[in-house]
Amino acid sequence: MTLRLKKAIFPVAGLGTRFLPATKATPKEMLPIVDKPLIQYAVEEAIAAGFTEIIFITSETKRPIEDHFDSNVELETKLGQQEKSELLEIVRNILPSYLRCAYIRQSQALGLGHAILCAEPFIGNEAFAVILADDLIDAKPKNCLQVMVEIFKETQQSIVAVNLFEKQHAEQYGVVKPTEKIVDQSFFEINAIVEKPKPKDAPSNHGIVGRYILTPEIFHCLNTISPGKNGEYQLTDAIDALIKKERVFAMKIPGNHYDCGDKVCYLEATIAYALQHPTLKNDFKRMLKRWQISIND
Repeated sequence: MTLRLKKAIFPVAGLGTRFLPATKATPKEMLPIVDKPLIQYAVEEAIAAGFTEIIFITSETKRPIEDHFDSNVELETKLGQQEKSELLEIVRNILPSYLRCAYIRQSQALGLGHAILCAEPFIGNEAFAVILADDLIDAKPKNCLQVMVEIFKETQQSIVAVNLFEKQHAEQYGVVKPTEKIVDQSFFEINAIVEKPKPKDAPSNHGIVGRYILTPEIFHCLNTISPGKNGEYQLTDAIDALIKKERVFAMKIPGNHYDCGDKVCYLEATIAYALQHPTLKNDFKRMLKRWQISIND
């Protein structure tokens, strides 16, 4: 049986403590990269990959995300009256009309695995994607999810996106263990995941980045794993259990990855996207040159 793949889960209930005080009243997913919030880049990636149903796992502090993707009659009316047609089109077309969105409140902060489990009634017996918005991946001509979807259509097996890291940073990642010596660095089967190991214990230098395509069997695994540190249910533990039931693959991400939960990487992403912006890039390049002279002096 071919599994349907049209639903994508966006876990957005986290507190974003690494960006306090900016995230005290603003969700970290709403932090802008140039002129769009992180969450919009992630949703646009899913739309381009063919997903038509979006499920946000939220908390009581994340209403701005829902408001961002909803219509704003007052703003649209004012822009229309001021004849600012380009801006009006931007705010009206953040989402295509065919896209269906659902918002589910995660009542307790019990980890990524618990957040995914909150969506089980909405997924049913279908495959689905999980996208972490603060992992920004800049890939062209096909985005990361597009490549993953193409592979899933052939394999019908779960896939986790990975990127290479330096061994001393192993404790920042869920690290995959290949089934055998890797022949193709871009795609390989895995037989275990180790969550944030010590560098000496890391089974490889391939760490999971926030893109997953999972089969519905993952829900059985999520319902049977035990909580870990701080009482949280880890998605990596559930995937590790899934590996014992069916094949799971790792795919090296295309393009560049920016961990926008890290302040320096967030600033790097802002620079990278500003240098690509169709109307800002030339002025931004000139500004960077002025700064370079200033720093060198």
